[in-house]
Amino acid sequence: MTTAGITLSLSPVFFPCFAPLPVPGEAPRGESERRNALLIGTLKIPLLFFLLYSFVCSLDTLSSSFQLAGGKVAGGIFQDNAILCNPVAGLVVGILVTVLVQSSSTSTSIIVSLVSSGLLEVKSAVPIIMGSNIGTSVTNTIVALMQAGERSEFKRAFAGATIHDCFNWLSVLVLLPLEVASGILSILARATINSFHLQSGEEAPELLKVITEPVTKLIIQLDKSVITGIALKEENVKNRSLIKVWCGSNLLTPSWNSSVAHSPNCSSLMHCGKDGNLTSSVNAERCWHLFANTDLSDLSVGLILLTGSLVVLCSCLIFIVKVLNSVLKGQVARVIQGVINTDFPYPFGWLAGYLAMFVGAGMTFLVQSSSVFTSAMTPLIGIGVISLERAYPLTLGSNIGTTTTAILAALASPGDKLPAAFQIALCHFFFNTFGILLWYPLPFSRLPIRMASALGERTAKYRWFAVLYLLLCFLLLPSLVFGLSLAGWQAMVGVGAPFASVATFIVLVNVLQSHSPAHLPKRLRSWDFLPPWMRSLKPMDKLITKATAMLSFIMCVCVCVCVRVCLHACSLVEWFCYAETLNTPDHTPTPSHTGEIFPIPQEGMKTALSRWVSEITSRQACHHSAA
Repeated sequence: MTTAGITLSLSPVFFPCFAPLPVPGEAPRGESERRNALLIGTLKIPLLFFLLYSFVCSLDTLSSSFQLAGGKVAGGIFQDNAILCNPVAGLVVGILVTVLVQSSSTSTSIIVSLVSSGLLEVKSAVPIIMGSNIGTSVTNTIVALMQAGERSEFKRAFAGATIHDCFNWLSVLVLLPLEVASGILSILARATINSFHLQSGEEAPELLKVITEPVTKLIIQLDKSVITGIALKEENVKNRSLIKVWCGSNLLTPSWNSSVAHSPNCSSLMHCGKDGNLTSSVNAERCWHLFANTDLSDLSVGLILLTGSLVVLCSCLIFIVKVLNSVLKGQVARVIQGVINTDFPYPFGWLAGYLAMFVGAGMTFLVQSSSVFTSAMTPLIGIGVISLERAYPLTLGSNIGTTTTAILAALASPGDKLPAAFQIALCHFFFNTFGILLWYPLPFSRLPIRMASALGERTAKYRWFAVLYLLLCFLLLPSLVFGLSLAGWQAMVGVGAPFASVATFIVLVNVLQSHSPAHLPKRLRSWDFLPPWMRSLKPMDKLITKATAMLSFIMCVCVCVCVRVCLHACSLVEWFCYAETLNTPDHTPTPSHTGEIFPIPQEGMKTALSRWVSEITSRQACHHSAA
């Protein structure tokens, strides 16, 4: 089909001026065919919005499932304040907690509660905020894995997803030591607060949740105060479930005590309290969602929701990519790419990136989640609609947009908690602002683009590298650093200093090899003197390929054996059914008289058995001949 034929289905819908012209030598289309193409193209628009809506709802359910599975663990991590005073450990805690709950807003609210209650100083909370900024980028990296089927799309999608990681890690490498040495972020935030007369305002607007909550509330509702209560060391929440059972109630605490045992889920009108106190509910009504009456544990419900949300997420993403590929083709694709990726005329070309930041910040403010915005942008990067160079300022704007939501949420805090909450939100804002000043204004300073492009190239060549990257950056390395922090600063310095020295040396040599090899000794101008497994991923790729092939063979054998056993079992059942039909009037008496299983005469039994054996033999012969 020609380009004109491809754009026929959508050009009259989006751009009437792009109506296709007749192609010389091609027979004109019939009226019915044009109507069908226009109808199909029109139906793709609501289908795309429905898939996007389901995609956002699945992201919200995915976050709830992670909170159910690891929320209490995440809250318990915050209980050891001695560890949180270590800035490196605080950074790792922020990463792990945000990965566990899949929500930077949840982890930030826990940090604000700790600071407001006096359990954590603002200076100690800033590294945790930085870690939560890193952890929130894991979602779009997971989304990029869904495009692994096509190498070119996977290369672009993974680069677009990891550009957020690269920016956050580079900003942390510069700003964390600066904050530890001088406290510049916390001091600047405090000075900003002192220069304004702050008053508590209304709650932050929930624009996207107004649309998604009618669906997500029917699936699961959580009591997020349990996670915060565990972090604040409140004893009465340790055995409470995160699953909300009672909604729209006013709680009153009577003065009597009771020794009556209650379920951990507090599934009666009397909610669990501290030291045997019972908290009664006035005007309580049971929540309406799938797990309101469940007896399953939080972990079980979390795993169920995790499986279901991942299935819906992957399905929606696959269909979104297919619909976008069918929509954004030909002339429409070229126009959209030109609008999104083209700079302004000289000398105002530099303004296009800052306009993209403004758009990213505005869209993130509308959806109130940087994860939702960057995850929705990832498939567009994969199919080539948004270039990596344009995705970078959009992502930076998304970082700013998510901090404005936190600032509005902080302004809704009570008067006594307002200064601490607002100071933490401003620290988050200044961290992202300084990061933009470091890694965007000058073209040569845009290192995240080059780093993400290199990661995309490597992932396109070795697809398993994406999973390895995900595990290393967001789970294994943070867990290792957190374990070293538990052992003390001596262990952390003893392991971290050599590792950091080797990593710095490797990066420096790689840069000199690319730009100025003459300044290096001849032996260091290439890594050929090292064993292959130390300078290339090919040996590991061969090993993983063999292991994958062996695992596939074992699974295939297991499936074949199961199918063969099922065939024999079905044949046996079939024989019994066949033998039962061989009864004739002159057969032996019923089983009640003779004790036989079937009232089948001897000749009938032999005939049935011989026919069954011959059928099984013929089936096996067919299987062997087919093999």
